[in-house]
Amino acid sequence: MIIDADQVRKVAHLARLEITDTEAAQLTTQLTGILEYFEQLRELDVSDIAPTARAIDVSNITRPDELHPYPHPETFLVGAPNPEGDFFKVPQIINTQDVEP
Repeated sequence: MIIDADQVRKVAHLARLEITDTEAAQLTTQLTGILEYFEQLRELDVSDIAPTARAIDVSNITRPDELHPYPHPETFLVGAPNPEGDFFKVPQIINTQDVEP
């Protein structure tokens, strides 16, 4: 499958992207190459391969959430407009008079 510059410009327009003629020509070549590669992949026999979400088996790639207090919390408060002790003092945003106990 070959992509032409008009198709690239149409997709760019739909994506609200402004591209130059040089960029359109470059994208035409790149997208055509990508689609040709997919055509090559389509020729592979994958009938004996189970569907997977990843190429490698990964069980848990996140780290545990552990508390590590910052050694110098006062450095965060240096730029605060109105610090109060070890805390940031901010304007009240909830009207407590309208809240029923």
